[in-house]
Amino acid sequence: MSTPEPGAEREQSASDILGAALGGAARRAGLDPAQGSSTQKVVWSAIGGWRGILESVLPSVAFVIIFTIRPEPLILALGVSVGLAAVFTIVRLLQKSPPSAAIGGLVAAAAAAGLALWTGRPQDNFVPGLITNAAYGTVILVSALIGWSLIGIAAGFLMGEGTAWRRDRRKRRTFFWLGIAWSALFFARLAVQLPLYLTEQTAALGTLKLIMGLPLFAPLIAVTWLVVRALYPRVPENDEPVEA
Repeated sequence: MSTPEPGAEREQSASDILGAALGGAARRAGLDPAQGSSTQKVVWSAIGGWRGILESVLPSVAFVIIFTIRPEPLILALGVSVGLAAVFTIVRLLQKSPPSAAIGGLVAAAAAAGLALWTGRPQDNFVPGLITNAAYGTVILVSALIGWSLIGIAAGFLMGEGTAWRRDRRKRRTFFWLGIAWSALFFARLAVQLPLYLTEQTAALGTLKLIMGLPLFAPLIAVTWLVVRALYPRVPENDEPVEA
């Protein structure tokens, strides 16, 4: 009996670990095509409902409004932004709900504010977001181009088939284009926001960041959900109707 090559074993092990992590994160976010939930419910769950919207939007809105009205001292707008993120985190801790989203937002807001205060440049408050878009867009694009789409890895483990989708030409092609779509979202944000950053248009940068945030993220989540569910049709049990 032939033994698998060490390189193949490492590749499979890495994909298993990555797939389990991505699949678990997607499942915790409510993205589990096997459950047959409605598209609206899935998107709402993925963005965290009203609390998720407030946690992701309010700190940036506060910064843009306060900075536009009173750009000096810079610490005022930054302090309010970080303060709101801290309040959301405290509320989650008091309610004993998973604080990961709020803590992540607090850490990101604090790091961005610290950078802006250190440099004295208000537009540097958006540097972490620019870096994140560049990193996510690049990783997702490269994974799609080499035939290991992160979207496919996550969906494969969610649906219990691991990396078997790579042997299905239709699935492989679909996950490739989904990866291209997601990378295009991140690169589009970068293409619009980076020139504003370089020309120090802070208020416009903050506004465009909000417009290109959830309003673009939610529709792409919906499209991804519908496509993945079409690739893995749910078989009704005992003639149970599948929710549309």
